[in-house]
Amino acid sequence: MKSHQTAQTMKPATAAKKLGVYLPATPAEFQEGAVSRARLDELQADPPEWLRELRRDGPHPRPVVAAKLGVSIAGLARGGVTEALTTEQIEALKQERPEWLEKERATQAEVRKEAARLKKRDAERAEQSEQNGGARS
Repeated sequence: MKSHQTAQTMKPATAAKKLGVYLPATPAEFQEGAVSRARLDELQADPPEWLRELRRDGPHPRPVVAAKLGVSIAGLARGGVTEALTTEQIEALKQERPEWLEKERATQAEVRKEAARLKKRDAERAEQSEQNGGARS
């Protein structure tokens, strides 16, 4: 067994993903080296100005853009959005309400509705199984 512990590190891309920011928009020193778990925790607990600014104004990575628009990442691609967008660009899209965005939002709403229905069904089945003493019917 080792007497000393080495710090776990991750690639900058992984750290950026965990922080919800677009890696190419981060400072060079962040992009160039490995990020320790301690440093990631520190960035999450007390974000520096560059991180607060990126989270507020962007550019945002596609998962964040998709969430802000209420669509899936695949829906973004179908709508022709393949790049990171700023908060301003996202707000402009929300105002313009292009046809693809309305369609993808409706699709996403249906997906969420179906997921909720399945979750409820599974919970009811589990409850019923418990009431029957775990015996299968």
